[in-house]
Amino acid sequence: MGTDPTAGIAARSLPGFAAPVIERCARVRQRLLRVDRAHPWIFDAAVTAVVFLLFGGPDLWRPAHSGGPHDPQVVLTQLPAPVSLLLQAGLLLPLLWRRRAPTLAFGVMAAVFLVQWLLGAGLRADAALLIALYSVALRARPDRVLWACVAAAAVMVPVSFRVASGALRWEVLFFLLSAVTAAVALGLVVRSRRAQLVALRERAAQLEVERDQRSRLAAATERTRVAREMHDIIGHNLSVIITVADGGAYAAETDPARGREALLLIGDAGRQALGELRRMLGVLRERGTEHAEAPELEPQPGIADLETLFARVRAAGTEVVYHSGGALDGLDRGMQLMAYRIVQEALTNTLKHVGPGSRADVTVGADAGQLRIRVRDNGRRDGSTVSASPGEGHGLAGMRERAALYGGTVTAGPTSGGGWDVEAILDLTDNPPLPNSAGGQP
Repeated sequence: MGTDPTAGIAARSLPGFAAPVIERCARVRQRLLRVDRAHPWIFDAAVTAVVFLLFGGPDLWRPAHSGGPHDPQVVLTQLPAPVSLLLQAGLLLPLLWRRRAPTLAFGVMAAVFLVQWLLGAGLRADAALLIALYSVALRARPDRVLWACVAAAAVMVPVSFRVASGALRWEVLFFLLSAVTAAVALGLVVRSRRAQLVALRERAAQLEVERDQRSRLAAATERTRVAREMHDIIGHNLSVIITVADGGAYAAETDPARGREALLLIGDAGRQALGELRRMLGVLRERGTEHAEAPELEPQPGIADLETLFARVRAAGTEVVYHSGGALDGLDRGMQLMAYRIVQEALTNTLKHVGPGSRADVTVGADAGQLRIRVRDNGRRDGSTVSASPGEGHGLAGMRERAALYGGTVTAGPTSGGGWDVEAILDLTDNPPLPNSAGGQP
């Protein structure tokens, strides 16, 4: 267990010579609290022993004053030693369980206190009743605290009538009720402070949990984003490489020049994929030293880079027809990257599931506050259907996640002619194009 932080704040607000004393006292208090939690009976026994030495012991060898010429109004009965010892035991022994059962301890002590004063005897050990009342205010339920206050006030009435007469009785009663009020007020103040500290600790623990949850959520979101980017980069380039490699292997037997061209295209696709991965991982990698080289950064691909994407797809054997309209260049970079990735994923599925020799019609247009993206292929040349839907799996999930970031939707499904159709509709009301930007080329 660490040192109480409130002690550190108090120490910093005091002069330099007092700070070590405050911190040392805080450490001693923490040790005492640990011992008390492990062995609570030790502290209870110590309190009982101290109260006995301060108040009970003097009553045994020096009884309370029983009146005299200097104090004729106070007349107390001097009880035999065994009776006095028995009353002291009734007043002091309940202190041993005052923390576990404060109401019971106070009730026993109040009863003994009342019997003692009905007998006309005065004991210094009566001060233990205030300690029990303090424990009730500190630990008991609020309704029991109220009843304990009423009982304490009630038992003080015979004391005031026993030790004084006339108008002096009201002064004595006021003094006794003030002592009762002070004990209850002290217990309630300490109780309130403890409740406040508990609330602060719970709040601090809750804030730590919320901070950890936010950190885990941010990490999960970042992992999802990185996984989506990795899927788009690797999936597309590997599909291009596989398609070109299959075509090159077939062409190598009939046309070696086409086979060499296929190898060059594979190299270009591999280098591009490697470059994109290096740039992305360079951003994520932490710098080992302050002199570490910064990663080579380039802008993320956008709508203007679609032609380069189409060139790679055409090199893999798929015909791509592109139609665009609206102020596409004025879209923010995030939306342009999202549109690029959706088109890339749809064409990757075409390469993967349809193969070379197919045709894909790509339409990207912005109008009426919406960005529409549509990629439609004509299916396999033999007219057969694809057994596994190309939109299923991580690709379609990634496209839907990207579209959801901009309040859009993605639909995908087969067409009547055996091909596959992917359409994304995105909201531009929160991301309008710039008014003077040039439109895409038809």
